Amino acid sequence: MADPSSYRPKPGQIPDSPGVYKFRDEHRRVIYVGKAKSLRQRLANYFQDLSGLHPRTRTMVTTAASVEWTVVSTEVEALQLEYSWIKEFDPRFNVKYRDDKSYPYLAVTLNEEFPRVQVMRGAKKKGVRYFGPYGHAWAIRETVDLMLRVFPVRTCSAGVFKNAARTGRPCLLGYIGKCSAPCVGRVTPEEHRELADDFCDFMAGRTGTYIRRLEKDMMAAAEEMEYERAARLRDDVEALKRAMEKSAVVLADATDADLIAVAEDELEAAVQIFHVRGGRVRGQRGWVTDKVENVDTSGLVEHALQQLYGEETGDSVPKEVLVPALPEDPEAVSQWLADRRGSQVSLRIPQRGDKKDLMATVQRNAQQALGLHKTKRASDLTTRSRALEEIAEALGLDTAPLRIECFDISHLQGDDVVASMVVFEDGLARKGEYRRFQIKGFEGQDDVRSMHEVISRRFRRYLQEKERTGEWEEGPAATGAVPAEDTVPAEDTVSAGGTVAADGTAIVPAEAVAGAPPAVPAEPAEPREDDGRPKRFAYPPQLLVVDGGQPQVAAAKRALDELGIDDIAVCGLAKRLEEVWLPDDDDPVVLPRSSEGLYLLQRVRDEAHRFAITYQRAKRAKRIRSSPLDAVAGLGETRKQALIKHFGSVKKLKQATIDEICAVPGIGRRTAESVAVALAAAAPATPAVNTATGEIIEEDDGGSTT
Repeated sequence: MADPSSYRPKPGQIPDSPGVYKFRDEHRRVIYVGKAKSLRQRLANYFQDLSGLHPRTRTMVTTAASVEWTVVSTEVEALQLEYSWIKEFDPRFNVKYRDDKSYPYLAVTLNEEFPRVQVMRGAKKKGVRYFGPYGHAWAIRETVDLMLRVFPVRTCSAGVFKNAARTGRPCLLGYIGKCSAPCVGRVTPEEHRELADDFCDFMAGRTGTYIRRLEKDMMAAAEEMEYERAARLRDDVEALKRAMEKSAVVLADATDADLIAVAEDELEAAVQIFHVRGGRVRGQRGWVTDKVENVDTSGLVEHALQQLYGEETGDSVPKEVLVPALPEDPEAVSQWLADRRGSQVSLRIPQRGDKKDLMATVQRNAQQALGLHKTKRASDLTTRSRALEEIAEALGLDTAPLRIECFDISHLQGDDVVASMVVFEDGLARKGEYRRFQIKGFEGQDDVRSMHEVISRRFRRYLQEKERTGEWEEGPAATGAVPAEDTVPAEDTVSAGGTVAADGTAIVPAEAVAGAPPAVPAEPAEPREDDGRPKRFAYPPQLLVVDGGQPQVAAAKRALDELGIDDIAVCGLAKRLEEVWLPDDDDPVVLPRSSEGLYLLQRVRDEAHRFAITYQRAKRAKRIRSSPLDAVAGLGETRKQALIKHFGSVKKLKQATIDEICAVPGIGRRTAESVAVALAAAAPATPAVNTATGEIIEEDDGGSTT
């Protein structure tokens, strides 16, 4: 625990101006970001007597090891910079709202030649008009089904659209009048876009004018005795009214507002948002968060506003935002919202009338959400705590293992050997910390040797981080001299997102045979500038679990011993009888079948197995789909497909001359020569055999067999 006085800035160093400040821990990770009108006054509050600080603030300042700040010209700039840094560094002591699910939106792809109406989730895309969010995707589909009668906009995928255009026949919706069938030219692109614009106008709340226009056209058609057209318009009006009935009328027609309510207790807070457009509730969503910093209702509201509108622009930011309490600096927040919208935004507390009544409804929803969350969390938290305590007791640990890492090896008869690392913190999966490995030290099937290699690689990276931050004291594990010829560039560790993390921060030895001492860098890597982001493999677990029995556990323990790591507990979970094996013990630890600790270890082990086998199958599928053209440098997927399409198959391409290959659009002579060389060097594929008749199946197209 650090003493805040050890890193307190000297008097006069802190400027008396607006700015944003960051607290960093001893590893240079950013743990808290804040803003202030006056940096001098705000930071002085953190360096008072510890007994006078809120417990959460006290924990933060004693965890921190340094503080730094950036001066800005206005409070609005401070608000924007604070939001950007919170998104970038993900500080552990900042309140962060997280969606409990990905809410579906009704989206209109106005960035396409023929706009499409569809359900979308996830990050918003440029050029797409969004409406919502909705509680359920089926609610969107019901609304769209009613409106397609009046606004027959395209709803099909790109593949269906292209196929209809190729065949000249529209899909079923085109035949029943729920699509204007632009795919076959029934309407022009301009006419179809006009339909999409009318659809967007109606969904945006401009409903009354459109319905009155339809009713006027209906009466005119009846007067001219065009009764069939009048009946169709009547049905259109009824369909639109039914669609409108799905959204409750709560405010005046012209009201565009978001209402935000907060329910909180000492530990947690729930936020609920109602999106009102055109006087109707068009969407609803909410979050629950832990109050990891000392923050009141005003602070929670400000964080919610940052979360809601930090990535939004234009009409996505409403004209009016109603809140239960104003932020600390309402003028700056209002200006920030206005900058994002491009026009004035009203930020206020409703005092009377319909808006105050609706705010009470939103508040009740927030209270119910917090109550439901706490009901679930109480049971779940109690169970997880009991599980961790049972594990600690069974394995003889001093404290409960708050961070558990589990490793598993996966392969198919010795091919495509890979490993997985999954992380559980406080009994919950931390998927952002998952890692995947390719076994590179040897060929073939040897689970024990593979486990030794993976554990060595993972904790060698941990020691490199300790060395870089100055935590690694010189000793046998830190000074092991390694011949230069035994080292190779840093291993390619594939993260959970599928990217290769070969950042060159260290020199790592090539893996030797099992049991041989692993090579440790003779010299530290070149230091890199700290950016505050959490580093890969920077955190050690309290418990290391391997999928397997005594041999795997012994290999993992040997890897740690060779690296000089003696403060991490190791155990293995064998699948056969679900026995827990400890290093150097001849008999396993048998936990009761009803044990919550055993259940948690099983979940960790099963997650590691799932993650490993998913990666192994992906690698196998990629290898099977490989082609000789993959070896041609600079030949992308588009030009590969162009070559296959032009010649019909890899076999025919192999027989082509360089001049014939050059005739393919986009293929130059140098590329054609590279293609010819790669195909000539490729080993002939093993012919496929029909197992029923015994005949050889000739390769026909795209390098596949038919």
